[in-house]
Amino acid sequence: MKEAVHAPVVLDVAGLALDDADRRRLVHPLAGGVILFARNWRDRRQLTELVAEIKSLRPDMLVCVDHEGGRVQRFRSDGFTALPAMRALGEMWMDDAHAGRGEGAMRAMEAASAAGHVLASELRACGVDLSFTPVLDLDHGASSVIGDRALHRDPRVVAVLARSLMHGLLEAGMRNCGKHFPGHGFVKADSHAEVPVDDRTLAAILGDDAKPYRWLAGTLASVMPAHVVYSKVDRNPAGFSARWLKDILRLQLGFDGAIFSDDLSMAGARRVGGVDLSYTEAATLALDAGCDMVLLCNQSLGDGAAVDGLLEGLFEAVATGHWQPDPVSEARRLDLLPQTTPIAWDELMHSPAYQRSLERLP
Repeated sequence: MKEAVHAPVVLDVAGLALDDADRRRLVHPLAGGVILFARNWRDRRQLTELVAEIKSLRPDMLVCVDHEGGRVQRFRSDGFTALPAMRALGEMWMDDAHAGRGEGAMRAMEAASAAGHVLASELRACGVDLSFTPVLDLDHGASSVIGDRALHRDPRVVAVLARSLMHGLLEAGMRNCGKHFPGHGFVKADSHAEVPVDDRTLAAILGDDAKPYRWLAGTLASVMPAHVVYSKVDRNPAGFSARWLKDILRLQLGFDGAIFSDDLSMAGARRVGGVDLSYTEAATLALDAGCDMVLLCNQSLGDGAAVDGLLEGLFEAVATGHWQPDPVSEARRLDLLPQTTPIAWDELMHSPAYQRSLERLP
């Protein structure tokens, strides 16, 4: 496989700058994205230089980060705005009696757009292409891993505020990623450490947690499924389930954007159907189920054997016919790259639109 017919692997890099192992992995034809973490951050100059070197090796590399606001925000200093947890927007929506004006919902929508605009403008000024946001999980009050990352309990409020946030992202030239399909907020277990099980019926899930995906199907650029088993629908977690991804998300709900797996190193991804999988087995299962890209996070540390094993394992899977690259998936990956030139940081600080957005944050 000489060309990147399909580059599905989103990997990470070890530190503040690329080393030789990072460079070797980034030019692998199956590497299509990089996800950054707080360990990759010292200041804006360092981040900008890191991303620039990544792009010099692979101009089409999709540089991503989990940067939602609240407790999930990787870059927090050197001018980056401390964004509120998404629950703050839902609380603003409910505060409809503010100052006696009955404008809570309108103010929340305005603030959500502002949050998206600030988030995307600051990331893009440093070269980052995509943040995995918005969270579309409903706040059932049980999940510690979701908690205040959720906008609201009501799927209607979640959909409206998420649409506003995505509008703000788009104003800065950034696409979006709704997560975690069809909903992670109902289960208590943390899929980073175990395999959560949601035993509700398909009708119950589609009538509640999955509703934002139906309403936003034409607006979402990408989706990340949950490492949750919905036992009355499929024995596999959603990210490894063709029933969820191909039949329900694409055919029934009408979504046609990109699908990312969640992190394959999470416990919820390593044990499927009662069997412990290798990273290559998990990746091929996710890709065959309907994912376009697969994430493997925090495995470049040390000798990076897990990352190398996944890249070479997928390469071997192609050679032996155990996995077939998909040009349509590659087109979806490329569609997530920004199509506009970002505003440089110093210019951004003087942008009236950016300043207005800062003023409208909760």
